[in-house]
Amino acid sequence: MISDSSYEGSLREISTDGGVLRYHEAGDGPPLLLLHGSGPGVTGWRNFRGNLDVFAEHFRCLVLEFPGFGVSDDVGGHPMLTAQDTVVEFVDALGLDSVDIIGNSMGGGVAINYAIKYPDRVRRLVTVGGIGKNIFSPGPGEGIKLLQEFTEEPTRARLIAWLHSMVFDPAMVTEELIEERWTQASDPETLASARRMYGKAAFVQMVRAMEASDSPPPWAMLHRVTAPTLLTWGRDDRVSPLDMALIPMRTIPNAELHVFPNCGHWAMIEQKDAFETAVLAFLRRKDAVTTS
Repeated sequence: MISDSSYEGSLREISTDGGVLRYHEAGDGPPLLLLHGSGPGVTGWRNFRGNLDVFAEHFRCLVLEFPGFGVSDDVGGHPMLTAQDTVVEFVDALGLDSVDIIGNSMGGGVAINYAIKYPDRVRRLVTVGGIGKNIFSPGPGEGIKLLQEFTEEPTRARLIAWLHSMVFDPAMVTEELIEERWTQASDPETLASARRMYGKAAFVQMVRAMEASDSPPPWAMLHRVTAPTLLTWGRDDRVSPLDMALIPMRTIPNAELHVFPNCGHWAMIEQKDAFETAVLAFLRRKDAVTTS
């Protein structure tokens, strides 16, 4: 399903005030920060290992492992919220003035927030599904509901059902993928972290907190993104359906949308070649090239 990268074994670590962060590094050039999504058994390496050989030809690729997913130190709290501070700590620790960012699903939301808060530190931004708001489709999407069911009662059958919701082609759900994801997703510490994020009680608490907050919802803040932005989406995404792309496409001032056919939530995996071609063309436009 995902080709092994020649950069396997590239895991590094760096100490920050929030704990030890681990990341993969590959290539030379302008820094490209890759932020993974959420879900059972996810890591940054598993999200992006198949793309590193291509992107590392042009960029210094930094695949950050968020706390709470079994690789970097778990700092407690809601993993999606702690990820916001983690990006700041990581970029500061490496002494980077600005970065390009590719964010998958949850990682895209984290990247959007970082780009809003630190507009001078983001050169270009690429998201892979996961942001915006359901307009025509019910929310949460099918994949999120299956994720919640697995988190509440983790079984291999529920993991397999969730994996099938992530892709268009069921043949991509191989025994190797299932075993890899199950091994990490069933780890007690990783599962406890997942329940802080996707357990039913945690989800209800998060919704109530957003409803009670005086702050606008995330989708209403997208107009504050100043970085040129490429929104990539699988046409057949059952986690964050395509209609979610309409608000970010229309409200991010300098955004464009690329939709991949026959593709679910993992565009960078399921439409690997097309994704890499579109993203490289966007990131390497002459007006965006910088020196490292």
